[in-house]
Amino acid sequence: MIRLYMDHHVPASVTESLRLKGIDVLTAYEDASGATEDEMLLARSTELDRVLYSQDDDLLVITHRWLQTGREFSGLIYAHQLNITVGRAVRDLELMARVLEPEELLNRIEFIPI
Repeated sequence: MIRLYMDHHVPASVTESLRLKGIDVLTAYEDASGATEDEMLLARSTELDRVLYSQDDDLLVITHRWLQTGREFSGLIYAHQLNITVGRAVRDLELMARVLEPEELLNRIEFIPI
């Protein structure tokens, strides 16, 4: 089971719904990283062995750069904010959290909706 780290742009309703379903979620705000720049969020999620969930396009650029330079990260799950509903994000993130192991997302970018 993977543990999630929520970017500061993720709606609180996604986080709360996942918690009600028993998914281990930590937000950037709870981690005192609410104002942290995107690259530092990716580094922090990796430090905590959590997969970062974001709807921020800049993180796609950063993770691609890390892939090209061989810098490891714990994984990124990305959804474009205009292409996903709260309900769909919760369903897809819950499924991924329950069926995937951390090693399966190491240095990977996954897109939702699935």
